[in-house]
Amino acid sequence: MTLGSWRNVYAGVKDPNPSSDGETLVSKEGVFELGFFSPGTSKKRYMGIWYKNIPVQTVVGVANRCNPIYDSSGLLTVNSTGNLVLLYQNKSVVWSTSLFKQVQKPTAQLLDSGNLILGDDADRNSGTYLRQSFDYPSNMFLSDMKMGWDLRTGLKRQITAWNNPEDPCPGNLTYGIQFDPQLNTIPEGFLRKGLEKLYRSGPWNGLRFSGGPELRPNFLYNFKFVYNDDEMYYTYNIKIRPVISILVVNQFPSMIQQLTWIDADQTWRPDVSQPRQYCDNYGICGANGICDISNSPSCQCLRGFRPNSAEKQNSMDWSEGCVRNNPPSFEERDKDGFVKLSGLKLPDDAHSWMNTSMNLKECKAKCSSNCSCTAYANIDIRGEGSGCAIWFGDLIDIWDVLGWILHWQDGIKKRITPENGGREVELELMLIDLSTLATATQSFSMNNKLGEGGFGPGYKGVLEDGKEIAVKRLSMSSGQAVDEFKNEVVLIAKLQHRNLVKLLDFGMVRTFRGDQLEGNTNRVVGTYGYIVLEYAFNGQFSIKSDVFSFGIMVLENAWKLMKAGREIELLDACLRDSHDSFEVLRCIHVGLLCVQQCPAD
Repeated sequence: MTLGSWRNVYAGVKDPNPSSDGETLVSKEGVFELGFFSPGTSKKRYMGIWYKNIPVQTVVGVANRCNPIYDSSGLLTVNSTGNLVLLYQNKSVVWSTSLFKQVQKPTAQLLDSGNLILGDDADRNSGTYLRQSFDYPSNMFLSDMKMGWDLRTGLKRQITAWNNPEDPCPGNLTYGIQFDPQLNTIPEGFLRKGLEKLYRSGPWNGLRFSGGPELRPNFLYNFKFVYNDDEMYYTYNIKIRPVISILVVNQFPSMIQQLTWIDADQTWRPDVSQPRQYCDNYGICGANGICDISNSPSCQCLRGFRPNSAEKQNSMDWSEGCVRNNPPSFEERDKDGFVKLSGLKLPDDAHSWMNTSMNLKECKAKCSSNCSCTAYANIDIRGEGSGCAIWFGDLIDIWDVLGWILHWQDGIKKRITPENGGREVELELMLIDLSTLATATQSFSMNNKLGEGGFGPGYKGVLEDGKEIAVKRLSMSSGQAVDEFKNEVVLIAKLQHRNLVKLLDFGMVRTFRGDQLEGNTNRVVGTYGYIVLEYAFNGQFSIKSDVFSFGIMVLENAWKLMKAGREIELLDACLRDSHDSFEVLRCIHVGLLCVQQCPAD
């Protein structure tokens, strides 16, 4: 059996051609390859799966992670029960699958997703399989994988770092979904080093993990969280091929990274890294402390709490956290109240409870009736909010992410005291009525139209005081929703960017100074195709993002002129009397060829 042509393999007879070291199996479209490899400078041999056409060898799965083969005598074969077996020197079993039933006619296939599936040829039309490699991930989380739990079998899917670049045996760094079905705790992602918690994603809130503001709807990939009686998992799916994006957990440094393959540079580019800043470090502010990177010091006590050790906190040591100013008592529970805190990464779920059918009013009543309850929140913040989550005891690892997350509902329960005057941060917009805009744009006349983007057309206009304005109008046929449109208004209002027009006499809180060059937004805004990848993936933008968008516009204009046979008009007028037409046209043609989808062109 040669892996190069391996599609269906049958057990019950001696395998006449066991696959040996040096032979590989390639997926149908040539995306992934399965075979033997040696990591780094090591001479040890492992059976793995890697990207076939990426020159930087990127291994996405390893079978014998901790049981290497020390020469080229490795063989992959099928035994009499239909299991894949990896042999050393044709006798010692190094690794094997464990199917739950004996298979008479096993089939094996490497998919273009990187998933190696085993099935029974008798069930080939049922769409079912007996085992998949995606259930046993290595150090990478790929598109279409599931991270979480199979509640029927108890299977837990998480990624584990390699010991080092030359040893794929699992290290002590893991990333996965923490969940206790017996205690009904709230699912959330944890990065751990052994038993130590390094980073926490925050609970899923219906839109994203509450501590992951960079996770937002975008045109590159879909993502979702599924929780039902059978399973609980997070997954994502790449929408645009051939974009390659993976999540990797690395032992050194101890972090998880979202990486995107940049073909032009022949390298993996990190788009998001966790923990990425001070407030991402687990429990950095101690019990009942809240981290806010916009404050100095970043750690503060929740309202109604005071430092447990003022001496330590004066020296910037918040390890002992905060305690209540006035501890509550069950006898005086009628004096307890609630203060609403918006835009938080919710506390650690270690001492939590949830109910998906309760509303927020019922959730509040549930928390009020229990003197150990310290906080409550909706599980799902979409629409009016739904579900109930309550916390008991100390509140650990809270981060104020209001600057990134605009939609939130939660409450922190504590005794009402004068210093508890809760905090609501709202953006106030001064509205301009439609008739004023219609007058300014001559009823949105085509003569005033400036162009059209993802949301719809834009118009120039003049107000009664003579001030020139640009008006963006949301089209009914727009592929983007009202939320994205509103978010662009909020973004422009909050951002003082040297290359961005100011939003008009809208008196809003400014989050940028005039000299700031970078920022982050919760939801991607702008016309798809004109926005740079790091903005589409994680909302980071800068003056470089403007250069990219301007470059796309220039290329678009060059393409239109070339098709019309008027390329020379792309040249600046002041240079048209001193140029070599052949050289100019050659530069334009080469430039356009360089941005074709196929790099070989």
